[in-house]
Amino acid sequence: MVQIRIQVWWISVKLLAVISILLGAGSVLAQNNPEVHEGAAVSIGNGSAHTVIRTDAKGEPVSIGVVFTPGILEGLPTANQGEDPNFPYLLLMPTTGPKTVIDHVVINWESEGHPPANVYDVQHFDFHFYLVSQAEQMKVTFSSSNDSADPSQLPAPELVPQGYIMPPGTAVSGMGVHAINPTTPEFQHQPFTATLIYGYYNQQQTFIEPMVSLEFLLSKPSFSASVPRPAAYTKPGAYPSTYAINFDAANNVYEVSLKDIR
Repeated sequence: MVQIRIQVWWISVKLLAVISILLGAGSVLAQNNPEVHEGAAVSIGNGSAHTVIRTDAKGEPVSIGVVFTPGILEGLPTANQGEDPNFPYLLLMPTTGPKTVIDHVVINWESEGHPPANVYDVQHFDFHFYLVSQAEQMKVTFSSSNDSADPSQLPAPELVPQGYIMPPGTAVSGMGVHAINPTTPEFQHQPFTATLIYGYYNQQQTFIEPMVSLEFLLSKPSFSASVPRPAAYTKPGAYPSTYAINFDAANNVYEVSLKDIR
C-alpha cells in the first residue's frame, strides 16, 4: 500500500512538472507574438485617425504609423479669406508598447497647399512625426519664413541626408525648418503625390514628415519608398529606413507609416 501511494505521489509530481513546463512555454510563446499598440482616436473630417506601433516577435518596434478611415478625406475644413488654411490635428502616441524616438504626431490638413508654387500648392496632408515634445514644438518660432537660410538654423552636415537642402522660405513657426530633396519628381515638373521631408530647429532634428496629396490618397495607393538617412541623429534611438502609404481594402483603412526601424 505504501509503495502504491509513493507511485501515485511520484506520478502527480511528474504531471505537475509537465503542466508547469507547458504553461511556461505558453507564456513565452505569448510574449513572442508580434503586437499592435494603438493611440487614442482623433476626429478629422468625417472620419478618425490614431497612431500605431507595430512590434516584432521580440517586442521591438518595426513600424510607427498613423491609421485612418477614408472619412478623413471628406468633410474637411476650409479657411475663410485671410485665415490660415492649415488645420493641425494632434495625435498622441500609444500608452502601451515600446517607446520610440517619436514623441507625438501632428497631421496638418493643408486646405490650399503651401509654397513653393506649382509644387506643393495642392491640397495635401503633412504627417509630422515629432522627435521633440509638444512643449518644445510650441517653442519653435521664426521672424520670417526665410529664417531657414539663416546660418544659426543650419544643422551640422551629418544631421542632413545627402541631397537635402534648406532653401529660404521653409521656416514655419510651431513646426521648424523644412529640408527638401530637390531631385524628387515634384521638382521635375511632375505632379506631387508623396514625398519625405526632414525638420530642424536651432540646428537640431525635430521631425520626420511624409507629405501626401489628397488626390494620391483618393487613388487608394500601395506605395513605399526608402527614407534617406543622415549619418547621425540628434536624438539617440532607432530610425526608419522606409516609409509607406497604403490602403487596406480588407479593413477599409489607410496607413501612413515609418517602417524598417533600426
